[in-house]
Amino acid sequence: MKLKLLFAAALMSGTAMAQTASDPVVMTVNGEPVLRSEFEYSYNKNNSEGVIDKKTIDEYVDLFINYKLKVCAALDARYDTLQSFKDEFAQYRDQQVRPLMVTADDIETEARKIYDQTVAAIGPDGLVKTSHILLRLDQQASEEEQKAAKVRIDSIYDALKQGADFAELAKQVSQDPGSARNGGQLPFVQRGQFVKEFEEAAFALQPGEMSGIVQSPFGYHIIRMDERKQLEPFEFHHDAILRFIEQRNLRERIAEQKADSLVKASNGTLTMAQLMDQKADEYAAKDPELKNLIREYHDGLLLYEISNRLVWDKAAKDEAGLAQYFKKNKKKYGWDEPRFKGMAFHVKNQADRQAVKDCVKKLPFDQWAEKLRTTFNADSVIRIRVEKGIFKQGDNALVDSMVFKKDTTVTKLKDYPIDDVYGKLLKKGPEDYTDVRGLVVADYQEELEKQWVAELRKKYSFSVNKEVLDRLKEPNE
Repeated sequence: MKLKLLFAAALMSGTAMAQTASDPVVMTVNGEPVLRSEFEYSYNKNNSEGVIDKKTIDEYVDLFINYKLKVCAALDARYDTLQSFKDEFAQYRDQQVRPLMVTADDIETEARKIYDQTVAAIGPDGLVKTSHILLRLDQQASEEEQKAAKVRIDSIYDALKQGADFAELAKQVSQDPGSARNGGQLPFVQRGQFVKEFEEAAFALQPGEMSGIVQSPFGYHIIRMDERKQLEPFEFHHDAILRFIEQRNLRERIAEQKADSLVKASNGTLTMAQLMDQKADEYAAKDPELKNLIREYHDGLLLYEISNRLVWDKAAKDEAGLAQYFKKNKKKYGWDEPRFKGMAFHVKNQADRQAVKDCVKKLPFDQWAEKLRTTFNADSVIRIRVEKGIFKQGDNALVDSMVFKKDTTVTKLKDYPIDDVYGKLLKKGPEDYTDVRGLVVADYQEELEKQWVAELRKKYSFSVNKEVLDRLKEPNE
C-alpha cells in the first residue's frame, strides 16, 4: 500500500513539475510571479490582426511591467476595496461565470419545460389552420354601409357554395391583405389567438368544412377549416426549442434560477456573492482563458481608477499645471500659418454690429459665448448669429474674406444682412494654453504618466526571466 501511495505521489509530483515547466515564470513584479501564459495572453490580445501599432516582445515587456506596477500601486492604495470597484468587477465576472453553471442537462430540462407549457396552453382542442375571406365593416358603419356589405358577403358565400375556388376568391376579394396573398390561409393557431366570434366558428369545424357567414368586430368572415392537429412530440420540436432558448438568451435566466436554488439549498450558509466567488475560482482553475479574462478585467478596472485619479482627470482639471506646462513648451505649439482668434457674426442692423464688439471687448475669450447669448439672444427673438473659435484659412468663408483677404464667396444668412468679424490675428502661435487646450491636456497627461511610471519603477522591484523571454521569441514555440 505504501509503495502504491509513493508511486501515486511521484506521478502527481511529475505532473506538477510538467505544468510548471510548460508555464514558467516570465517575470516577477513586486514579489509576485507572472507566468508565461498570462504574459502571452496579454501580448497576443494587444498585438492581434487589426492592431496598427504592433509591438515586438521586447517592446511589450516594458509596457507590461508598467501595467503591473500601476496595478500594484492601485492595490496598495486599496482601490480594490471601493464598493464601486467591487460592484462593477462582480457584475462583469458574473456575466462570464453564470452561463458556465448551465449544463446540457439544464438546457434539456428547460426545453422540456417549454414544450410541456406549450402543450398545456394549447389544450385539448389542439391547433387549427384555417383560411378566411374578410369583408371589413366598421363598427360605426351606417345602415346603408351594413346592408351593402351584407349583400356582397352573401354573394361571395353563394359563389363558394356553387363551387368557386376559395383560394382564388380570397385573393380577389378578401380585405385581409396579409392572408389574401396566400389564398386566405392563416397559420396554425391555438384557442385565444382569434377574436371570440371567429374562434367559436373556426373550432366548430372539421377539416374541409366551411362556415356560414360570421360577423366579428372586424367585419364579415367566411371560414374554411384546412387542418387540425395536436402538437407534435417533443423530439420533433427539440432543435427548434434549443434555438429559441439561445435566441431569447434564456440561458442567462436558467443560470440565475440555478444560482438562486443553490443559495437556498445552503440553508443560509452561502450568499450569492460567496457562491459566485466559488464558481469563478472553480471554473478559472479549469479554464486558463477564463482565468486570464477575469484577471484582465480586475486589473483593468484598477488601472482605470488609479490612472484617472493620478493622470487623466488630474491633468484635465489642473489649470495651473496646464498653464505652466504650456509656458514651458510653448514652441511646440507654434503654427505654420496664422490663425484668427475671434468670431464671425451676422446681425440685423448697424446698431447691433458695434454693440456685439463692445459687449465682449474687455472679456476673456472663453466668456464671450455666454455674454453674447444673455445680451442678444436671451428671449425668443434671435438678434445675432455667431460662430466663435480659432480659425485657419478655409475654416470660415467670412473670416477668409475679411481677415485673410481671400477672394471668397460669402453666403448671406436670411434675415441677417450685416456680416462682420471681431478678434485678433495670431501669427506665431497660440496666446495661452486654452487656445490649444486639447493638445496641451494630452501632452500634460503624457508628462504626468512618465513621471508616475518613473516613481513606480523606483518604488517597486521587478525582474525579467530572460531565458523564458527568449524562448517566447522563437518561432513555432
